[in-house]
Amino acid sequence: MKSQFIIQVIHPMDINALDLNLIRIFDALWRERGVSRAGARIGLSQPAVSAALTRLRHALGDQLFVRSGNAMVPTPRAEELAPRARAALDEIERMLAPGPAFDPAGLERTFTFLTSDFFSMMLMPGLAKRLRAVAPGVRVRVLDSSLGDVARILRDDRADMALERPIDLPEGVEKEPLFRSPFVMVAARDDPAVVHLAEGEEMPLDVFCALGHVLRTVDGTMTGQVDAALARHGLSRRVTLALPHFQAVALAVAQGGLIAALPVQFARVVRAPLKLATFLPPVPVPAPDISLYWHARHRKDAAHGWMRRMVMDLSESLGFRDTALLPSATGAARDA
Repeated sequence: MKSQFIIQVIHPMDINALDLNLIRIFDALWRERGVSRAGARIGLSQPAVSAALTRLRHALGDQLFVRSGNAMVPTPRAEELAPRARAALDEIERMLAPGPAFDPAGLERTFTFLTSDFFSMMLMPGLAKRLRAVAPGVRVRVLDSSLGDVARILRDDRADMALERPIDLPEGVEKEPLFRSPFVMVAARDDPAVVHLAEGEEMPLDVFCALGHVLRTVDGTMTGQVDAALARHGLSRRVTLALPHFQAVALAVAQGGLIAALPVQFARVVRAPLKLATFLPPVPVPAPDISLYWHARHRKDAAHGWMRRMVMDLSESLGFRDTALLPSATGAARDA
């Protein structure tokens, strides 16, 4: 009589169909050597553990655990799988565990801002000083806002955050309002057209319209918010110079014969060193809201959130919310 050899082919388990809870139940059975005790360990009923064991036996082609008295004794196959199952569960637990507490002192990262020279000059030096004290491994770079589409630059991760005037807020971009930035008029203090005017008073409309204007523009256009405000009153001005940076605008005005509308916070900083006189505009000019923008992908990033708070706290401490024309002025910068 010929001997028959029966070869059983065990098909490997489809990993895509694997219920990872089965590994957890297998580990509990290995530890407790009993169905009821394993269920109590992981919060499952005895029937649920029995059903899971049946699925494991079918999937792996092995009994895995066999009853011996009151205990479930592992088979050699289970002995082989147990340390690998425990290692897999340990790795998953480490993956899902909360990350280490955020410590800026040990952070090594470069943050990229998209903004104008307003913030390069007024915010970034103070931010750099704070970072040297609390996060010496952090580096900051600033991209000029003339690069264009803020939302696209944030979406493409070319910048971590932007400090900008209002933009259309597409899906995926978030913001935090920082402050309002009313405009004031500046002129060279010794300009004959303004020497008779008191600092902080409203600039007469005839002076405003007679002098050439310097305009800050990032795209070369020769009109801005002041022109829109004038048009509502049937008036216009002469823009004779368009420049991409606020600092360049202020320097041009300091040469005399020209005036410009500058954000009040910026004007307060440059008026003394450049010997500028500061006045209220003769018509209401809408004050833009300045906000901090970032992409939603960074919402839960601890380091990113820390940097956002740094910027918000610093803008507050630097008095950006103060829209008074001058400390000694009796009125506030005119706001629509």
